[in-house]
Amino acid sequence: MSKRSLNGTDFKAMVLAGAEQLQKHAEHVNSLNVFPVPDGDTGTNMNLTMSAGVAELKRNSASSIGSCAGILSKGLLMGARGNSGVILSQLFRGFSRYAASYEELNTLQFAAALQNGVDTAYKAVVKPVEGTILTVAKEAAKHAGYYARRTNDITELMSEVLKKANETLALTPEMLPVLKQVGVVDSGGKGLVYIYEGFMEYLLSSEGKAPVSSPVKEVPAEPVMTTNKSQTAIISPEIPISAQARLETEDIEFLYDMEFFINRQLGEAQAAAFDEEEFRKALSVNGDSIIIISDDEIIKVHVHSKAPGDVLNLALRYGEITQIHILNMREQHRDLLTAGMDIAPAPELFADIPPEQETAPEPSIPPADELAPFGFIAVASGQGISDVFKSLGVDIVLSGGQTMNPSTEDFVNAIHSIDAEHIFVLPNNSNIVLAAKQARDLLEGERQVTVIPSKTIPQGISAAFAFQEDESAEANEENMLEAISHVRSGQVTYAVRDTTFDDLEIKAGHFIGIHDSKIVATEEGLLATCEQLLHKMIESGDEVITILAGEEAKETETETLASWLAAEYPNAEVEVHQGGQPVYSYLFAVEA
Repeated sequence: MSKRSLNGTDFKAMVLAGAEQLQKHAEHVNSLNVFPVPDGDTGTNMNLTMSAGVAELKRNSASSIGSCAGILSKGLLMGARGNSGVILSQLFRGFSRYAASYEELNTLQFAAALQNGVDTAYKAVVKPVEGTILTVAKEAAKHAGYYARRTNDITELMSEVLKKANETLALTPEMLPVLKQVGVVDSGGKGLVYIYEGFMEYLLSSEGKAPVSSPVKEVPAEPVMTTNKSQTAIISPEIPISAQARLETEDIEFLYDMEFFINRQLGEAQAAAFDEEEFRKALSVNGDSIIIISDDEIIKVHVHSKAPGDVLNLALRYGEITQIHILNMREQHRDLLTAGMDIAPAPELFADIPPEQETAPEPSIPPADELAPFGFIAVASGQGISDVFKSLGVDIVLSGGQTMNPSTEDFVNAIHSIDAEHIFVLPNNSNIVLAAKQARDLLEGERQVTVIPSKTIPQGISAAFAFQEDESAEANEENMLEAISHVRSGQVTYAVRDTTFDDLEIKAGHFIGIHDSKIVATEEGLLATCEQLLHKMIESGDEVITILAGEEAKETETETLASWLAAEYPNAEVEVHQGGQPVYSYLFAVEA
């Protein structure tokens, strides 16, 4: 029996299935990131973004596809993380705008909504790059527009959309030479294909047909570690779409699904220093699916637990608990079975918990005469780097960087919390710029926000140095943009897989040096890699060279490196700071 239209119930179930499929394969999407460094996070970002949209969809009841799409779009927009997450949110934002006034969509309308999503996403990216998620979405939507004129069956149309998306994904290495060189398809495009696979699985299962699987063959890649001490991604085993029907309610051991924030600035926060590993071990005694994302002020916690009271008592040691959500998963399971639903809700890697709509206070802005002229937000990873930004007058330092990108909502909340007429944002990572700009656009007409597109920590520090309180916003923007253009940035980390990159033979476990987003050095030893990288970064020998030592850098190695610089470049001014950043042993800045 053909499905001639798509209503809100169907759309919601498709989204849940798509989110589940993406969640199951998030680690694989991470592994497709081009650089062989331990910071592949496309899958994590898309998964967190999709989880935020699904959480919003679950909290609201709507029957029309227009309403459901609008609710999903809102959640995705606020939860968007990284470039891939922002683009994903824009695809569904355009879709929702087309579908807004419809109760149901037929094939022609569904195809038009997909195309509107593509148009919206392309407009959101200043310089769209082909061979990415944008191309996969574009070609799939274009084919949908063509094929919708030949069929009135939604399932048949979605099958063609998925087929075209897979065909386009397979061609991405021909469009982006860097993909072909490393032997992978585009990671964001693959994430979108997984979502489309979930859509298709629901449509087929609703007709009693077998599910689909991705036909795209890829060069196997070594798994990429996407965890650090501030964030851990827990990937569940693969769950069939009809898992709820086959699961016994009493088999759910850790039945309480808990999500909450700990505010370190309130309660008894000063009584106990936060030890994440100790907290995680304590939670694991009676729990699993533990997700902890922490910074200096806020700790986000997700856990499935047998003893919710014990969890809350543990959390109270570190501050005041807010926005508590506790669900009984056995009760949920019984309700699903009673309702005759055998579609498992998409597991959420970690969904940001928005404030309750009915009680959330409206953000208030003090009178103009009480506002400071300027405010600053920066993104940083590592206590030492955060301290540097705070010493330069930055009001809020969002914890983030590689593998832990702040969401659009994180930026919006930070902007609202600063009492200033004009706010500057320093993303300090190329994968965070779009989320910052999306937050700026959401607040247009309400707050004056300028995003300085700093793509590295050294660029952000240089921009903060260039700021002058007595200058206008326009002059400061110009000065900061000028400052970041003169910074040469370097990073040293280790390779997680063997590959060849620009004639460099890279071995797993060896160190690699990255100069302004390009791998230029690789050696088995850390210091040898640093020296090779710095030789390529330093031009005249009389520059200012800043070293930011990571959390795993040894003090003796740092001292040796500084001594080598002093001997090799006696006219250079060398500054050393303890950055404390994860993943990267050293960050370097070279300025004339």
